[in-house]
Amino acid sequence: MRFTPIIGTLSYVWDQETDQVLLIRRNARLDDDHYGKVNGLGGKVEIDEDVARSARRELHEEANIEPISMMLRGTITFTDFGPNREQWLIFIFVVTAWHGEMTMANNEGELEWVDRVDLLAACHDGPEAIRLPMWPGDRHFIPLVFDDDDRVFYGTMPYDADTPVSWDYERL
Repeated sequence: MRFTPIIGTLSYVWDQETDQVLLIRRNARLDDDHYGKVNGLGGKVEIDEDVARSARRELHEEANIEPISMMLRGTITFTDFGPNREQWLIFIFVVTAWHGEMTMANNEGELEWVDRVDLLAACHDGPEAIRLPMWPGDRHFIPLVFDDDDRVFYGTMPYDADTPVSWDYERL
């Protein structure tokens, strides 16, 4: 079967001075498939848009910021993801410099700064996982976004609706 994904971007804005990461708490719409979860900022790539331009547009739309320093950290293919069992190809960026008057809410939810150590702790069972609920698969790749390995990771994560079935990645 041919893989015909929705292409998307996901950006983690990291203030290295405070060691905090900007997340969105998806709490604005009850009909949101991501309702109740925290995530980086991002969305679907639009027609005639490359992935970097899409990430910049999403950051502007969701937080009113323009990235100055943005690095690709990895790509992931998700299959049978979420309640609609969609196929996704996601490009994951980390943003370490930006400008603009940041907004702290949008039509998808509230933005909040989270200590990076707390975000990484939420990737394991415990109190931070309850305070920062995320898609279960995010626990696998978020540590790769913030580790010291400069190589891009390339991952695949089949889902069964809301549950990841497996996780595999390589770095080149």
